[in-house]
Amino acid sequence: MKYKTKLLVDRFASIISKWPQVECISINEAALPDTLDPYFAVILDVFYKDQIPGPEDRQKLYGNDLGAFESSGGGAKDRFLVGDIPIRLEYKSIAMVEELVSIADTKLYSLWLIKDSGTYGFYRLSQGEIIYSQSDWIKGIRGRLKNLGEEFWFNMRNATESKMEHFLSDLGAAFMQEDQFFYLTSAAGFIKSACLTLFCINKHFEPSHRAYYSQVLALKSLPNAFPASLETFLSSDPEMTMERKFHLAQLIAKGIVAL
Repeated sequence: MKYKTKLLVDRFASIISKWPQVECISINEAALPDTLDPYFAVILDVFYKDQIPGPEDRQKLYGNDLGAFESSGGGAKDRFLVGDIPIRLEYKSIAMVEELVSIADTKLYSLWLIKDSGTYGFYRLSQGEIIYSQSDWIKGIRGRLKNLGEEFWFNMRNATESKMEHFLSDLGAAFMQEDQFFYLTSAAGFIKSACLTLFCINKHFEPSHRAYYSQVLALKSLPNAFPASLETFLSSDPEMTMERKFHLAQLIAKGIVAL
């Protein structure tokens, strides 16, 4: 973490950790690159019980040098600038976190509630760097996520694989109709759901979109020639016509289903 980033992290963590309702604070990986990186942002996940101060009170507590302050999601997210550095604070009820984790490890009959939202929330829970913790709560949550059973991953794979096949069908229809818009949206949906399926096969939580490419290529179990196929699918080579890209998508999907 860069020195300038650490100063900001320490500043806001010292304010937030004084609230008795706060159980844990973690920092997102988006704060690790240099501040000149276009993906850079100081993102803190704040896990709390009961209630925390409202948006107006939080804005006052954070200081008078905030720019473009806005609160969204029913007050669950604050966004603002300190100088030219973007700050994002996300407040998460530990009761809600525990309910979601329970669905994944003990209440699998309710798994349909989280299939569409995916596992990115679990990724942040398990990967964020802990900068404040009132107890061992987050350690317990991470232990449960680390030991999710085969049934969870099997069902999540089925859900993402079904989406992949749906988008593949749409891609073929768009190619046949020469519908450029539908083709592009279907291609995006296909490659994202294909990667999601691979993450599930490898029991790997879904990362942020900026990390998809590097993390999917680092997975242990991949179809033969998948890295080359992915690079070709994402390329803007004019020789990769709609027809050729559709046939490539079919090969990618066939390789994933066979794993």
